[in-house]
Amino acid sequence: MSNIPAELSYTAEHEWVASTEQDGVVRVGITDFAQDALGDVVYAQVPEAGTAVTANDVVGEVESTKSVSDIYAPVSGEIVARNESLDADPALINSDPYGAGWLFEVRIAGADELSGLLSAEAYGQQVG
Repeated sequence: MSNIPAELSYTAEHEWVASTEQDGVVRVGITDFAQDALGDVVYAQVPEAGTAVTANDVVGEVESTKSVSDIYAPVSGEIVARNESLDADPALINSDPYGAGWLFEVRIAGADELSGLLSAEAYGQQVG
C-alpha cells in the first residue's frame, strides 16, 4: 500500500495538495504511488513563479528512466514558488515525495478551487 497522508488532498492524476502557512497558498507534489510507478526521476520541469495556471492544464513534466509524465495544475491560480532543489537533485521526488520533493506552490484563485480534490480515503480507493 502506498503512503497516503490523511492531511493532504489529492487529484486523480496522482498529485497531492497541502495548505501552507501562507493564506491561500498551497504546495503541490506527486504522490508516493506516482513516484513509485515512475521509477528513478532524472528531471523535473516545473513552472516559474509568476506563471498563471488553470486547474487540469499541463504545467510541467517529470522525467524518469522509464517515461515522461505530465504534471497537471490541481487548482487555478498563480505560481508563487518552485522547488529550486529539484534542478540539482530531481531524485528528491523519489526519496521524499511529500517533503523535500515538492514541485511548486500556487496562490489559489478562490477557496472553491479545493472543492474538486480527493480526500486521502478517496485517493486510496482509486489506487488501491
